[in-house]
Amino acid sequence: MPSMMTLPPILDDRPPLPVRPTPHERDGRQPTTTGGCPHPRQHATTADPSTLEALRRVIDHQIGPRAAGAIYQNSDGAFEVVAVVRDPQRARELLKRRCAQWAVIVKDVLRPGAEPFIVGSVWTTSDRLVREARHGPSGGDAMSTVTRLTDDERVALSSKVAKANKQSEQGRPGEPRR
Repeated sequence: MPSMMTLPPILDDRPPLPVRPTPHERDGRQPTTTGGCPHPRQHATTADPSTLEALRRVIDHQIGPRAAGAIYQNSDGAFEVVAVVRDPQRARELLKRRCAQWAVIVKDVLRPGAEPFIVGSVWTTSDRLVREARHGPSGGDAMSTVTRLTDDERVALSSKVAKANKQSEQGRPGEPRR
């Protein structure tokens, strides 16, 4: 009597199992001649001017009124815009995101000595412009003429942000509490 531990003899007269049909994408069974990517990226050689204009308008809408020298506030605090980067390649490097089209370099105005940092958040209805961008004498970018808040402006802005945060914590009438 055979033991339960021994395997039955292998029968060589059985036919091999059928192979599934070849799928539409490469699964490693077929040799590749193009480098192994089933769907290589297609790069457009020329862009349609209407598409570029639509993309520019979308980016303008996402950035909103943020320009160098502007101060805005949201639920995270109040920030002064140091620079707006519209070069997609540079924005991708700064934000470490493959799809970034723009970036905003800001500085927290409520913390003295705060270091500038990069954000890629879009302008929303909860963002509020505190001060418009100040333009230099040439009327161009205010990068070199970014101003600092006075102590009185900092205190007033800090109390506004605290009040806005308190209202958002309490909830608005007709709005469910989070």
